[in-house]
Amino acid sequence: MQIPLIQLECGVNSYEWGKVGNESAAAKFAAATESSKFSIESEKPYAELWMGTHPSLPSKDVETKRSLLDLVQDNKALISTNIGQKYGEKLPFLFKVLSIRKALSIQAHPNKKLAEQLHEKDPKNYPDDNHKPEMTIAVTPFDGLCGFRPLKEISHFLATVPSLRNLIGEEAAKIFEEAISGRETSSNNEDTQRNKKALQTAFSALMTKDKSTVAAAAKELVASAEKDGDKFAGGGGPSNEGKELADLVVRLDGQFEGDVGLFVLFYLNYVKLEIGEAMFLKADDIHAYLSGDIIECMASSDNVVRAGFTPKFQDIPTLTSMLTYSYAPIAEQKMNPVDYPYVTLNRTAYSSSSSAILYDPPIEEFSVVKTELNGKGAKATFEAIEGPSVIICTAGSGSISIGPKTKQVKAGYVFFVGATAECVLESDSESFTTFKAFCELQGKESANGAS
Repeated sequence: MQIPLIQLECGVNSYEWGKVGNESAAAKFAAATESSKFSIESEKPYAELWMGTHPSLPSKDVETKRSLLDLVQDNKALISTNIGQKYGEKLPFLFKVLSIRKALSIQAHPNKKLAEQLHEKDPKNYPDDNHKPEMTIAVTPFDGLCGFRPLKEISHFLATVPSLRNLIGEEAAKIFEEAISGRETSSNNEDTQRNKKALQTAFSALMTKDKSTVAAAAKELVASAEKDGDKFAGGGGPSNEGKELADLVVRLDGQFEGDVGLFVLFYLNYVKLEIGEAMFLKADDIHAYLSGDIIECMASSDNVVRAGFTPKFQDIPTLTSMLTYSYAPIAEQKMNPVDYPYVTLNRTAYSSSSSAILYDPPIEEFSVVKTELNGKGAKATFEAIEGPSVIICTAGSGSISIGPKTKQVKAGYVFFVGATAECVLESDSESFTTFKAFCELQGKESANGAS
């Protein structure tokens, strides 16, 4: 049988929010593969590098130019019989590099049942029937809006941001405050459901305002942010200082003037990730990525329900009805990576503090291992697993081997590794960094991706 190591040629999407020209890691990685004939245009934004079998932008074998989708469907052993049968003879995950210059849309991804309904009703805007839980790992410093804030923080902003309170209306604000009073952190199921209903009502009151009303309120909000500095929004909440929020409002207004997203940020956690930090978003979790370069892994879907910070199709009724309205500090969405147990480091790797770290979300479609090999000759041998992997190098250089087959690896190179293949990575530089997305239905680590 052919040795299951395939170098991939991967496509890059040019969305308006992407970093421009050579500033984009997604573009630089796409251009690294010499056979791709892709050249970076200095004034063009490049947003996402896609690695996988999704039909919107399938990866190709560098040598044969056949799509990875064709290859795994022709040779079912590449992804394993069990995974092929369960996920329709294609990779269960989509692996990406995102290079974010300006805010992505305020969005959520539907659960499986809703995705099937939306795809049947509106295939133009919902191109497939799959759910899309996703994980984000920061490659450079990242910031974004992710999940609803603790209820006390939302109440604080309703009390200290007059333009927000006026926009949703005094009655709606009071109803929310009274509904959650004394129950903000209750773990009682009845209280939690009542709180979620109150949050949905208060959030919907904002999202259903007409654009001219929102734009007028936004002028007042931005003026306050520019004038109040540290004192903005009552000096901020427990999670964010007033000046930080003021700067964020001004920055986002510069990108999407008068947008409802300027007010949504008071409902959502504003999170910053340092390099190597990660978070997991379940289906139906609301979020908006704002800036940075990230590795992203998700179930293989391109479904997005949007409602702000975008000129694209927005579906506010679907968004406001589909969200879970779970509320929690951002610490509960950040992941706790652990040492990956199924790898052996050689003496050089071990003595240079090389590492293989596992990011393991609480779903079966994917996990990701980040490997850092420090020093020439540092080597990591990954045990065979019963599923497929996709590996990208983000820094340094080295080699990848399966049996007698060895390939050179540079930053931006991407490889597919078939099921049941032992894989060896070896550095020939001072620092060699790779990310490996994989799926294994049996024996999946239970490191619980969310703390």
